[in-house]
Amino acid sequence: MEILADVGGRPGHDCKGFCSYCYFKGVKVIKPLGCKHCLPFQKGCDYCSRAIVEGYPGFKPMQTVAMEVAGAAFGKKPDKVTISGGGDLSCYPQLLPLARIVGQGSVPIHLGYTSGKGFTKGNEAEDLIDAGVKEVSFTVFSTDPELRGKYMNDRHPEAALANLRTFAESCDVYAASVLIPGVNDGPELDRTCQDLEEMGVKNLILMRFANEREQGLILGNEPIIPGVVPHSVEEFKDIVTETNERYSFRVAGTPLWDPVTKSPFALAHHKDQIARLPAVQKGATLITSSVAHPLLSAIFEELSDQVNVVPVNKDIGCLITIQDLINLDLSEVKETVILPGRAMACDSDIRKALSRDGVARLVRRGPDRLTVDGEMSISMTPEEVMEVEVEAFTDLIEEINGLGV
Repeated sequence: MEILADVGGRPGHDCKGFCSYCYFKGVKVIKPLGCKHCLPFQKGCDYCSRAIVEGYPGFKPMQTVAMEVAGAAFGKKPDKVTISGGGDLSCYPQLLPLARIVGQGSVPIHLGYTSGKGFTKGNEAEDLIDAGVKEVSFTVFSTDPELRGKYMNDRHPEAALANLRTFAESCDVYAASVLIPGVNDGPELDRTCQDLEEMGVKNLILMRFANEREQGLILGNEPIIPGVVPHSVEEFKDIVTETNERYSFRVAGTPLWDPVTKSPFALAHHKDQIARLPAVQKGATLITSSVAHPLLSAIFEELSDQVNVVPVNKDIGCLITIQDLINLDLSEVKETVILPGRAMACDSDIRKALSRDGVARLVRRGPDRLTVDGEMSISMTPEEVMEVEVEAFTDLIEEINGLGV
Protein backbone atom coordinates (compact mmCIF):
# COMPACT_ATOMS: atom_id res chain seq x y z
CA MET A 1 0.00 0.00 0.00
CA GLU A 2 1.50 3.30 -1.15
CA ILE A 3 0.00 6.56 0.08
CA LEU A 4 0.31 10.14 -1.19
CA ALA A 5 0.80 12.91 1.36
CA ASP A 6 -0.29 16.00 -0.60
CA VAL A 7 1.05 19.18 1.03
CA GLY A 8 -0.45 21.57 -1.55
CA GLY A 9 1.44 24.69 -2.51
CA ARG A 10 1.42 27.03 -5.50
CA PRO A 11 3.98 27.18 -8.31
CA GLY A 12 5.92 30.42 -8.13
CA HIS A 13 4.63 31.26 -4.65
CA ASP A 14 5.54 28.28 -2.49
CA CYS A 15 8.88 27.58 -4.14
CA LYS A 16 10.88 30.80 -3.58
CA GLY A 17 9.83 32.19 -6.97
CA PHE A 18 9.47 30.85 -10.49
CA CYS A 19 12.36 29.19 -12.26
CA SER A 20 12.95 30.97 -15.56
CA TYR A 21 11.79 27.91 -17.52
CA CYS A 22 8.78 26.99 -15.36
CA TYR A 23 5.75 25.65 -17.22
CA PHE A 24 3.46 27.72 -14.96
CA LYS A 25 5.29 31.04 -15.24
CA GLY A 26 3.00 33.77 -16.54
CA VAL A 27 -0.21 31.77 -16.11
CA LYS A 28 -3.11 33.93 -15.04
CA VAL A 29 -6.80 33.06 -14.91
CA ILE A 30 -7.68 30.60 -17.67
CA LYS A 31 -11.01 29.57 -19.10
CA PRO A 32 -11.83 25.88 -18.51
CA LEU A 33 -10.39 23.82 -21.35
CA GLY A 34 -12.74 20.91 -20.91
CA CYS A 35 -11.68 17.32 -20.24
CA LYS A 36 -13.02 13.82 -19.67
CA HIS A 37 -14.06 14.72 -16.12
CA CYS A 38 -16.53 17.42 -17.20
CA LEU A 39 -20.23 16.70 -16.82
CA PRO A 40 -22.09 16.09 -20.13
CA PHE A 41 -23.97 19.38 -19.88
CA GLN A 42 -21.10 21.57 -18.67
CA LYS A 43 -17.72 22.58 -20.04
CA GLY A 44 -15.30 22.94 -17.16
CA CYS A 45 -14.68 21.10 -13.89
CA ASP A 46 -12.27 21.27 -10.98
CA TYR A 47 -9.62 19.39 -12.92
CA CYS A 48 -9.51 21.46 -16.13
CA SER A 49 -10.04 24.81 -14.42
CA ARG A 50 -7.96 24.46 -11.23
CA ALA A 51 -5.93 21.26 -10.94
CA ILE A 52 -4.01 21.66 -14.21
CA VAL A 53 -2.64 25.02 -13.02
CA GLU A 54 -1.86 23.62 -9.54
CA GLY A 55 -4.46 26.03 -8.16
CA TYR A 56 -3.94 25.33 -4.48
CA PRO A 57 -4.60 28.16 -2.04
CA GLY A 58 -1.16 27.49 -0.52
CA PHE A 59 0.54 24.86 1.61
CA LYS A 60 -1.78 22.73 3.74
CA PRO A 61 -1.29 22.66 7.53
CA MET A 62 0.75 19.67 8.64
CA GLN A 63 -2.11 18.38 10.80
CA THR A 64 -4.41 18.27 7.76
CA VAL A 65 -1.90 16.31 5.69
CA ALA A 66 -1.21 13.89 8.54
CA MET A 67 -4.94 13.25 9.00
CA GLU A 68 -5.39 12.62 5.27
CA VAL A 69 -2.55 10.08 5.34
CA ALA A 70 -4.00 8.37 8.41
CA GLY A 71 -7.42 8.19 6.76
CA ALA A 72 -5.98 6.69 3.57
CA ALA A 73 -4.08 4.07 5.57
CA PHE A 74 -7.26 2.75 7.26
CA GLY A 75 -5.28 1.91 10.37
CA LYS A 76 -2.72 -0.16 8.45
CA LYS A 77 0.96 0.54 8.10
CA PRO A 78 1.69 1.71 4.52
CA ASP A 79 4.53 0.24 2.51
CA LYS A 80 5.57 3.68 1.29
CA VAL A 81 4.51 7.32 1.61
CA THR A 82 5.16 9.85 -1.15
CA ILE A 83 5.18 13.46 0.01
CA SER A 84 4.37 15.79 -2.87
CA GLY A 85 2.42 18.91 -3.82
CA GLY A 86 2.22 21.94 -6.07
CA GLY A 87 5.03 23.82 -4.36
CA ASP A 88 8.63 22.89 -3.62
CA LEU A 89 8.90 20.44 -0.72
CA SER A 90 12.09 22.03 0.54
CA CYS A 91 10.00 25.17 1.09
CA TYR A 92 7.32 23.39 3.14
CA PRO A 93 7.93 24.78 6.63
CA GLN A 94 6.91 21.57 8.42
CA LEU A 95 8.53 19.03 6.12
CA LEU A 96 10.70 17.41 8.79
CA PRO A 97 7.97 16.94 11.44
CA LEU A 98 5.59 15.69 8.72
CA ALA A 99 8.18 13.16 7.57
CA ARG A 100 8.59 11.95 11.13
CA ILE A 101 4.84 11.52 11.55
CA VAL A 102 4.09 9.72 8.27
CA GLY A 103 7.32 7.70 8.43
CA GLN A 104 6.46 6.26 11.84
CA GLY A 105 10.10 5.42 12.29
CA SER A 106 10.12 2.66 9.66
CA VAL A 107 7.92 3.56 6.65
CA PRO A 108 10.01 4.50 3.56
CA ILE A 109 9.36 8.03 2.34
CA HIS A 110 9.67 9.40 -1.18
CA LEU A 111 10.05 13.15 -1.58
CA GLY A 112 8.06 13.57 -4.77
CA TYR A 113 9.54 16.85 -5.94
CA THR A 114 12.06 19.36 -4.71
CA SER A 115 14.57 21.65 -6.33
CA GLY A 116 16.28 22.28 -3.00
CA LYS A 117 15.58 26.02 -3.24
CA GLY A 118 14.14 26.05 0.27
CA PHE A 119 17.27 24.60 1.85
CA THR A 120 19.51 27.23 3.41
CA LYS A 121 21.94 25.42 5.73
CA GLY A 122 23.28 22.55 3.66
CA ASN A 123 22.60 19.89 6.30
CA GLU A 124 18.78 19.61 6.22
CA ALA A 125 18.96 16.32 4.32
CA GLU A 126 20.53 14.51 7.27
CA ASP A 127 17.49 14.85 9.52
CA LEU A 128 15.10 13.96 6.67
CA ILE A 129 17.07 10.78 6.01
CA ASP A 130 16.90 9.92 9.71
CA ALA A 131 13.11 10.45 9.50
CA GLY A 132 12.82 7.78 6.80
CA VAL A 133 13.43 9.44 3.41
CA LYS A 134 14.63 6.74 1.00
CA GLU A 135 13.86 8.28 -2.40
CA VAL A 136 14.14 11.86 -3.66
CA SER A 137 13.12 13.46 -6.95
CA PHE A 138 15.47 16.44 -7.20
CA THR A 139 15.48 19.06 -9.93
CA VAL A 140 19.13 19.88 -10.46
CA PHE A 141 19.16 21.90 -13.71
CA SER A 142 22.90 22.37 -13.25
CA THR A 143 25.49 21.75 -10.58
CA ASP A 144 26.96 25.17 -11.35
CA PRO A 145 25.77 27.41 -8.48
CA GLU A 146 25.83 30.47 -10.72
CA LEU A 147 23.51 28.89 -13.30
CA ARG A 148 21.16 27.66 -10.58
CA GLY A 149 21.04 31.17 -9.15
CA LYS A 150 20.34 32.77 -12.52
CA TYR A 151 17.86 30.32 -14.04
CA MET A 152 16.25 28.74 -10.95
CA ASN A 153 16.07 31.82 -8.75
CA ASP A 154 18.00 29.79 -6.16
CA ARG A 155 19.27 32.12 -3.44
CA HIS A 156 21.27 29.39 -1.70
CA PRO A 157 22.55 27.13 -4.51
CA GLU A 158 25.50 25.80 -2.52
CA ALA A 159 23.16 24.65 0.26
CA ALA A 160 20.87 22.95 -2.27
CA LEU A 161 23.77 21.11 -3.88
CA ALA A 162 25.20 20.09 -0.50
CA ASN A 163 21.87 18.53 0.44
CA LEU A 164 21.66 16.83 -2.95
CA ARG A 165 25.03 15.21 -2.24
CA THR A 166 23.86 14.02 1.18
CA PHE A 167 20.67 12.57 -0.27
CA ALA A 168 22.64 10.78 -2.99
CA GLU A 169 24.89 9.13 -0.40
CA SER A 170 21.96 7.47 1.40
CA CYS A 171 18.92 7.51 -0.92
CA ASP A 172 17.84 6.69 -4.43
CA VAL A 173 17.99 10.12 -6.05
CA TYR A 174 16.16 10.73 -9.31
CA ALA A 175 17.78 13.89 -10.59
CA ALA A 176 16.05 15.97 -13.27
CA SER A 177 17.13 18.74 -15.62
CA VAL A 178 15.08 20.83 -18.04
CA LEU A 179 17.42 21.39 -20.98
CA ILE A 180 17.66 24.92 -22.34
CA PRO A 181 19.75 25.11 -25.53
CA GLY A 182 23.01 26.98 -25.01
CA VAL A 183 22.55 27.14 -21.24
CA ASN A 184 22.77 23.74 -19.54
CA ASP A 185 23.22 21.36 -22.47
CA GLY A 186 26.48 20.45 -24.25
CA PRO A 187 29.63 20.86 -22.11
CA GLU A 188 27.58 22.16 -19.19
CA LEU A 189 25.45 19.00 -19.19
CA ASP A 190 28.63 16.93 -19.20
CA ARG A 191 29.96 18.79 -16.16
CA THR A 192 26.67 18.32 -14.36
CA CYS A 193 26.60 14.61 -15.17
CA GLN A 194 30.17 14.17 -13.98
CA ASP A 195 29.23 15.76 -10.67
CA LEU A 196 26.08 13.64 -10.37
CA GLU A 197 28.05 10.48 -11.11
CA GLU A 198 30.61 11.36 -8.45
CA MET A 199 27.80 12.04 -5.96
CA GLY A 200 26.23 8.65 -6.61
CA VAL A 201 22.92 9.77 -8.12
CA LYS A 202 20.86 6.77 -9.25
CA ASN A 203 19.14 8.19 -12.36
CA LEU A 204 18.80 11.37 -14.40
CA ILE A 205 15.64 12.49 -16.18
CA LEU A 206 16.23 14.98 -18.98
CA MET A 207 13.24 17.16 -19.83
CA ARG A 208 12.81 18.90 -23.17
CA PHE A 209 12.08 22.58 -22.64
CA ALA A 210 8.69 23.68 -23.97
CA ASN A 211 8.39 27.26 -25.19
CA GLU A 212 5.48 27.21 -27.65
CA ARG A 213 1.92 25.95 -27.77
CA GLU A 214 2.83 23.12 -30.14
CA GLN A 215 5.36 21.84 -27.61
CA GLY A 216 2.77 21.60 -24.86
CA LEU A 217 2.04 25.07 -23.47
CA ILE A 218 -1.75 25.19 -23.29
CA LEU A 219 -2.23 27.79 -20.53
CA GLY A 220 -1.80 30.91 -22.66
CA ASN A 221 1.62 31.80 -21.25
CA GLU A 222 3.85 31.12 -24.23
CA PRO A 223 6.66 31.84 -24.79
CA ILE A 224 8.20 31.13 -21.40
CA ILE A 225 11.59 32.53 -22.45
CA PRO A 226 11.28 34.77 -25.55
CA GLY A 227 13.73 33.97 -28.31
CA VAL A 228 14.72 30.49 -27.14
CA VAL A 229 14.24 27.69 -29.67
CA PRO A 230 14.06 24.30 -27.86
CA HIS A 231 15.84 21.23 -29.12
CA SER A 232 14.03 19.39 -31.86
CA VAL A 233 12.60 16.01 -30.95
CA GLU A 234 15.42 14.20 -32.75
CA GLU A 235 18.11 16.41 -31.22
CA PHE A 236 16.69 15.76 -27.78
CA LYS A 237 16.50 12.01 -28.36
CA ASP A 238 20.16 11.98 -29.44
CA ILE A 239 21.18 13.90 -26.30
CA VAL A 240 19.37 11.37 -24.10
CA THR A 241 20.97 8.42 -25.90
CA GLU A 242 24.49 9.85 -25.80
CA THR A 243 24.24 10.87 -22.15
CA ASN A 244 22.96 7.43 -21.16
CA GLU A 245 25.89 5.78 -22.94
CA ARG A 246 28.46 8.12 -21.40
CA TYR A 247 27.67 7.76 -17.71
CA SER A 248 27.16 4.94 -15.24
CA PHE A 249 23.74 6.05 -14.05
CA ARG A 250 20.59 5.53 -16.08
CA VAL A 251 19.29 8.42 -18.22
CA ALA A 252 15.82 8.79 -19.72
CA GLY A 253 13.99 11.68 -21.35
CA THR A 254 10.53 13.17 -21.45
CA PRO A 255 8.49 13.41 -23.61
CA LEU A 256 10.87 10.82 -25.08
CA TRP A 257 12.97 8.62 -24.86
CA ASP A 258 14.25 5.81 -22.59
CA PRO A 259 17.20 3.94 -24.14
CA VAL A 260 16.82 1.06 -21.66
CA THR A 261 13.11 0.28 -21.99
CA LYS A 262 12.70 1.78 -25.50
CA SER A 263 9.63 3.68 -24.29
CA PRO A 264 7.47 5.45 -25.12
CA PHE A 265 5.86 2.83 -27.38
CA ALA A 266 8.38 0.08 -26.79
CA LEU A 267 6.17 -2.17 -28.94
CA ALA A 268 7.38 -0.25 -31.99
CA HIS A 269 10.92 -1.43 -31.20
CA HIS A 270 9.97 -4.99 -30.16
CA LYS A 271 7.59 -6.00 -32.90
CA ASP A 272 7.74 -9.66 -31.88
CA GLN A 273 5.70 -8.67 -28.83
CA ILE A 274 2.88 -7.31 -31.03
CA ALA A 275 1.76 -10.92 -31.52
CA ARG A 276 0.53 -10.83 -27.90
CA LEU A 277 -2.19 -8.35 -28.85
CA PRO A 278 -5.70 -9.38 -29.96
CA ALA A 279 -6.63 -9.24 -33.64
CA VAL A 280 -8.00 -5.98 -35.00
CA GLN A 281 -11.38 -6.76 -36.57
CA LYS A 282 -12.74 -3.32 -37.46
CA GLY A 283 -11.54 0.06 -38.65
CA ALA A 284 -11.05 3.40 -36.92
CA THR A 285 -8.91 6.53 -36.92
CA LEU A 286 -6.62 7.19 -34.00
CA ILE A 287 -5.85 10.85 -33.39
CA THR A 288 -2.56 11.36 -31.61
CA SER A 289 0.39 13.70 -31.06
CA SER A 290 3.19 14.45 -33.49
CA VAL A 291 5.71 12.62 -31.29
CA ALA A 292 3.56 9.50 -30.92
CA HIS A 293 2.44 9.41 -34.57
CA PRO A 294 5.36 7.51 -36.21
CA LEU A 295 5.60 5.04 -33.32
CA LEU A 296 1.87 4.36 -33.08
CA SER A 297 1.70 4.03 -36.87
CA ALA A 298 4.52 1.47 -36.85
CA ILE A 299 2.64 -0.66 -34.32
CA PHE A 300 -0.69 -0.61 -36.16
CA GLU A 301 0.96 -1.29 -39.52
CA GLU A 302 1.77 -4.70 -38.04
CA LEU A 303 -1.80 -5.19 -36.83
CA SER A 304 -4.23 -3.98 -39.47
CA ASP A 305 -4.73 -1.88 -42.57
CA GLN A 306 -8.14 -0.81 -41.26
CA VAL A 307 -6.72 1.55 -38.61
CA ASN A 308 -4.99 4.78 -39.56
CA VAL A 309 -3.18 7.19 -37.26
CA VAL A 310 -3.60 10.94 -37.77
CA PRO A 311 -1.41 13.45 -35.89
CA VAL A 312 -2.26 16.93 -34.70
CA ASN A 313 0.28 19.71 -34.32
CA LYS A 314 0.98 19.00 -30.65
CA ASP A 315 3.94 17.10 -29.22
CA ILE A 316 2.07 15.44 -26.35
CA GLY A 317 -1.23 13.61 -26.74
CA CYS A 318 -2.75 14.40 -23.35
CA LEU A 319 -2.23 18.12 -24.08
CA ILE A 320 -4.32 18.09 -27.25
CA THR A 321 -6.92 20.88 -27.05
CA ILE A 322 -10.00 21.75 -29.04
CA GLN A 323 -7.97 24.19 -31.15
CA ASP A 324 -5.80 21.31 -32.39
CA LEU A 325 -8.94 19.45 -33.48
CA ILE A 326 -10.49 22.50 -35.14
CA ASN A 327 -7.33 22.85 -37.24
CA LEU A 328 -7.21 19.14 -38.15
CA ASP A 329 -7.74 18.09 -41.78
CA LEU A 330 -10.66 15.63 -41.66
CA SER A 331 -10.15 14.13 -45.10
CA GLU A 332 -8.43 11.02 -43.73
CA VAL A 333 -10.55 10.65 -40.59
CA LYS A 334 -12.85 7.61 -40.58
CA GLU A 335 -16.37 7.45 -39.16
CA THR A 336 -15.09 6.07 -35.85
CA VAL A 337 -12.49 8.22 -34.10
CA ILE A 338 -10.55 7.50 -30.91
CA LEU A 339 -8.59 10.22 -29.12
CA PRO A 340 -6.15 10.13 -26.20
CA GLY A 341 -8.17 9.60 -23.04
CA ARG A 342 -6.80 12.69 -21.33
CA ALA A 343 -7.13 15.13 -24.25
CA MET A 344 -7.96 18.58 -22.86
CA ALA A 345 -11.31 19.23 -24.50
CA CYS A 346 -14.88 18.42 -23.50
CA ASP A 347 -16.73 15.68 -25.37
CA SER A 348 -19.40 17.91 -26.94
CA ASP A 349 -16.80 20.28 -28.41
CA ILE A 350 -14.78 17.32 -29.71
CA ARG A 351 -17.77 15.83 -31.51
CA LYS A 352 -18.61 19.20 -33.06
CA ALA A 353 -15.03 19.82 -34.24
CA LEU A 354 -14.72 16.35 -35.77
CA SER A 355 -18.07 16.54 -37.60
CA ARG A 356 -17.71 19.99 -39.12
CA ASP A 357 -17.39 18.49 -42.63
CA GLY A 358 -20.91 17.06 -42.38
CA VAL A 359 -19.88 13.51 -41.44
CA ALA A 360 -21.51 12.39 -38.18
CA ARG A 361 -18.58 10.57 -36.62
CA LEU A 362 -18.62 8.34 -33.57
CA VAL A 363 -16.00 9.85 -31.26
CA ARG A 364 -14.61 8.14 -28.18
CA ARG A 365 -11.68 8.51 -25.81
CA GLY A 366 -9.13 5.73 -25.63
CA PRO A 367 -7.13 4.60 -22.59
CA ASP A 368 -5.62 7.34 -20.44
CA ARG A 369 -2.20 6.13 -21.46
CA LEU A 370 -0.86 3.66 -24.00
CA THR A 371 2.72 3.80 -22.75
CA VAL A 372 4.93 5.57 -20.21
CA ASP A 373 7.38 8.45 -20.56
CA GLY A 374 10.81 8.79 -18.98
CA GLU A 375 9.52 10.09 -15.66
CA MET A 376 7.84 6.74 -15.05
CA SER A 377 9.96 4.33 -17.09
CA ILE A 378 13.23 5.35 -15.45
CA SER A 379 12.26 3.31 -12.38
CA MET A 380 10.85 0.40 -14.43
CA THR A 381 12.32 -2.61 -16.17
CA PRO A 382 11.80 -3.26 -19.89
CA GLU A 383 9.47 -6.12 -18.96
CA GLU A 384 7.34 -3.87 -16.75
CA VAL A 385 7.00 -1.26 -19.50
CA MET A 386 6.04 -3.94 -22.01
CA GLU A 387 3.32 -5.27 -19.71
CA VAL A 388 1.87 -1.75 -19.36
CA GLU A 389 1.77 -1.36 -23.14
CA VAL A 390 0.33 -4.79 -23.88
CA GLU A 391 -2.49 -4.23 -21.39
CA ALA A 392 -3.23 -0.72 -22.68
CA PHE A 393 -3.13 -1.68 -26.37
CA THR A 394 -5.36 -4.65 -25.64
CA ASP A 395 -7.93 -2.26 -24.16
CA LEU A 396 -7.59 0.04 -27.18
CA ILE A 397 -8.05 -2.78 -29.68
CA GLU A 398 -11.10 -4.06 -27.82
CA GLU A 399 -12.54 -0.54 -28.06
CA ILE A 400 -11.84 -0.46 -31.82
CA ASN A 401 -13.46 -3.87 -32.28
CA GLY A 402 -16.50 -2.82 -30.30
CA LEU A 403 -17.06 0.57 -31.95
CA GLY A 404 -15.23 0.52 -35.26
CA VAL A 405 -16.56 0.42 -38.81
